[in-house]
Amino acid sequence: MAEQIHKYGTDDGWHGVIKEGGEFPPERNRYHLYIGLFCPFAHRVNLIRHIKHLSPLLPVSIVRPYPKGEPGWRFDATYPDATPDRLFNSRFMHQIYFRDDPAYTGKYSVPLLWDTKTDRIVCNESMEMLRWLPHAFDGLTGSGEEEEAVNVEFYPEDLRAQIDEATPWLTSLICSGVYKTGFSNTQEGYNEHVVPLFAALNKLEELVYRNGGPFVLGDRLTELDLLAYPTLVRFDTVYAQHFKTNLGSVRHDYPVLNNWLRNLYWNVEGFRESTDFRHIKENYTKSHKDINPLSITPMGPYPDVEEGFEWDWRGLRPGGVRHPLVVEAASKL
Repeated sequence: MAEQIHKYGTDDGWHGVIKEGGEFPPERNRYHLYIGLFCPFAHRVNLIRHIKHLSPLLPVSIVRPYPKGEPGWRFDATYPDATPDRLFNSRFMHQIYFRDDPAYTGKYSVPLLWDTKTDRIVCNESMEMLRWLPHAFDGLTGSGEEEEAVNVEFYPEDLRAQIDEATPWLTSLICSGVYKTGFSNTQEGYNEHVVPLFAALNKLEELVYRNGGPFVLGDRLTELDLLAYPTLVRFDTVYAQHFKTNLGSVRHDYPVLNNWLRNLYWNVEGFRESTDFRHIKENYTKSHKDINPLSITPMGPYPDVEEGFEWDWRGLRPGGVRHPLVVEAASKL
C-alpha cells in the first residue's frame, strides 16, 4: 500500500517522505522545493537545504513576498531574489496545489516539495520535513563538504528527550505565539497570547544560558535551533512593531538569546545565507492590510542583527521580561 493516501478535496495537506524503499525514493533531478524567503516555516526547510548542502539536489522556486490576496502567493522574477515557477511557469502558488488535487480546499502555503517523476506533491508540512529531510539524500552526497554535511545530526539520540520536551512549548508559544498575538482582533485575545509568548522567551533564555551555548542545547546544533531561529531573527525587525510583541526585544531584554542569534547569523553557515530581510519585512508590512493599511515598511531597527559575539558565555547574565503577568506565567511553564 502506498505510504501517502490523499483524498481529493482535502484540506489536510500532503505527508509524504523521501526515503530509500519508499514511495518517494531519493533520486537526483527528481524533486523541487517551493518556498518563500519571508515565511518562518519555509525557512526551516531552507536552513536544512543550506546546512546540509542540498542545493544541487533540491532546486527551488521562490514566491514574491507580497501582495498576498486571492488567489495567494505569486511568482514574479522581477522582484529581487524571487523567481519564476521554474517547473511549470505558473503565475500563482495555488496552481501548483491544483496540479495534484484540483479540488484541494486548504491553504496554498510554503514550503511545498514536488516530485517531478510522479507529478505529485510529496509534502507541505515543515515540521515533518524538519525531521526526515536532513538525511533524505545521504546516499547521494559526494565527498568533502557534502560528506561532512551528511554527518550533521539535528536529532541526536542522546538529546532526543530534551528536544521532545522543548519542542511543544517552543513551537506553540513562540513560533506560533507571535501569530496568535499579532492576528488577535480583540484586546482580550492579544493579552491572552502575548503573556505566554514572553514567558516562553524567558524560559528559552534560561535554557540556552543553562546549557552554556553556543546552541540551545549546548555545543551541538539541533532541531531546536532550526525551530527557534526563523522566529527570533524576525522578532525585532518585524514582530515587535507589526504584531505588537513589544513587551521586550531580543537585543535589549534577552542578552543570551541575542548572543545565540548573533552567532548563528554571522558565524554559522546557512543562517545568514537563508535570511532575506527585504522579503521578510515587505511581506508582513505590505500584505496585512488589516494590520498595516498604508503598507509602510519601517526602516529599522538597524542593524537587522547586531554584530559581535561573546565567545565566553560565562560573562553573560540571563535577562528576560519582568512584567508581573509574564513572570507568573513563566513560573508555570
